[in-house]
Amino acid sequence: MRSFSSPPDTGQRSSSSSSCYLQPPPLAPPLPVRRLLEVADSMLEQVDPDDAASEESERDIYMRFMKCHKCYDIIPTSSKLVVFDTTLQVKKAFFALVANGVRAAPLWESKKQSFVGMLTITDFINILTRYYKSPMVQIYELEEHKIETWRELYLQETFKPLVHISPDASIFEAVYSLIKNKIHRLPVIDPVSGNALYILTHKRILKFLQLFVCEMPMPAFMKQTLEELAVGTYANIAYIHPDTPLITALSVFTHRRVSALPVVDHKGKVVDIYSKFDVINLAAEKTYNNLDVTVTQALRHRSQYFEGVMKCNKLETLETIVDRIVKAEVHRLVVVDEESRIVGIVSLSDILQALVLTPAGLGRKESLPSQPTPLVLTEPETVFKPGLDQEHQEEEQQQQELEQEQQEPGC
Repeated sequence: MRSFSSPPDTGQRSSSSSSCYLQPPPLAPPLPVRRLLEVADSMLEQVDPDDAASEESERDIYMRFMKCHKCYDIIPTSSKLVVFDTTLQVKKAFFALVANGVRAAPLWESKKQSFVGMLTITDFINILTRYYKSPMVQIYELEEHKIETWRELYLQETFKPLVHISPDASIFEAVYSLIKNKIHRLPVIDPVSGNALYILTHKRILKFLQLFVCEMPMPAFMKQTLEELAVGTYANIAYIHPDTPLITALSVFTHRRVSALPVVDHKGKVVDIYSKFDVINLAAEKTYNNLDVTVTQALRHRSQYFEGVMKCNKLETLETIVDRIVKAEVHRLVVVDEESRIVGIVSLSDILQALVLTPAGLGRKESLPSQPTPLVLTEPETVFKPGLDQEHQEEEQQQQELEQEQQEPGC
């Protein structure tokens, strides 16, 4: 495990990582803020308020902004990047994530001399759910396995190339890749040196856009509500109760492929939220050998101050939602009704889809029903087919979705 860092005042972008192999070569100087503002101003001038098509022109202005900027523009001047060799022990890798305060790390395979994947908190959860038996039985696989062993067992014959992007690619391409591939982290890799430079996220991209929103005309759809725009997920919401066993919550993460689970009481009111990031506390406190505790007990060990669940309602405008989620620096808002009962979830992915991809004509399969069906308060349904690993199940699910799309009229 290595790391590289640079003084914050050099003016050159670099990474700091607890396991990189070569210092990245200097790249072109970052695009000055003044230049970014000039681009925004030029986009503003392109919109003629007297033109009948001005509203349509404004509609895709965020998309055009994203296409005008490269991924390199979004990389901070100084940042930390942790990279693991696949021969590192899994346990040490997760402890290193905790120690460095990061959520994911690219994986380097020395034999291939290339990056082959990412190690994330999801891997930690998958190991726990697959091998946990009881508090009395040590999880041997976590204690002894190397990353390469885990990848061989978990992925088996389903190895896929690492999804990554070049620093010269547009931010629009990054948004499209994140949402299309249903991933939360996109490594930026220099195609010449092969070095990993940064890991792009929905959160970083939205925050970058928000810096320049005031310099651009606001599209009319920003004044529309979540309900009118069909932004968010409102059916089959995965959630848990305060007394749900932790191992059950981890299984829901695995089978439902969600990044957070609202905690609702038995009246349906949202009282807390348990996210994948909270799971890393199990590694930080070395309490992963007892997963029979309740979610409420596990949440008492949060490493950071928790201000409460960030909520919204479906009648609030997209402008309000974007402002709230960026200022709160969270990854999703829980949509509730007047009595704080759960109605749905609005994620960063949903927001970027609405701001950037939908105006570009790249829609989503999911849509908000005009009359949302009442939420039935039952335990989250988990579907698991013995004998099939996660990747095979995901492929089967994607095939079923494809077949369903082909059967739907107008698709």
